Amino acid sequence: MFDPREKIALFIDGANLYATSRSLGFDIDYRRLLSNFQKRGYLLRAYYYTALVEDQEYSSIRPLIDWLDYNGFKVVTKPAKEFTDASGRRKIKGNMDIELTVDALELADTVDHYVIFSGDGDFRTLVEALQRRGRKVSIVSTMASQPPMISDDLRRQADHFIDLMTLKNEIGRDPSERPARKPEPASDDDGDGDY
Repeated sequence: MFDPREKIALFIDGANLYATSRSLGFDIDYRRLLSNFQKRGYLLRAYYYTALVEDQEYSSIRPLIDWLDYNGFKVVTKPAKEFTDASGRRKIKGNMDIELTVDALELADTVDHYVIFSGDGDFRTLVEALQRRGRKVSIVSTMASQPPMISDDLRRQADHFIDLMTLKNEIGRDPSERPARKPEPASDDDGDGDY
């Protein structure tokens, strides 16, 4: 599936990957994730996308963002929007699909193999566009959770589907090894990466 001569780029939908790994009962060790994909080819870029709640004095994701930023990841953030839904519950909206899509398309002349960590069906059109440019696209998500965390359309469109569960031993760590703070807020109610 991976050719060692390929230029690879990782595109991580932070909220979606967090929800997926959590549904499988493990945390992502980002140092191991980076190392794992550096062995598979020439890792050109590793992007991590997440929305941040700006007005909070402390964000539980800030330590992770800072660590990623200093350890080989290109972190892309934007302010999340906070609102109250019809039933009076506080909700946070912070979709990063457009940012991820634009960055991916801008690299289409350079990257041979895209690895997108998301099960969000909205990315099917991006995958199609990259394939029309002769690029290979692997999607990392899971079918092992109930319900599956990947859109069927996205899985079918991808050149390769990698079930996150199969990477658990290579890039995962047990939640008991987790630092005092959680790495990603669980404000995505349905786990689809859409806040």
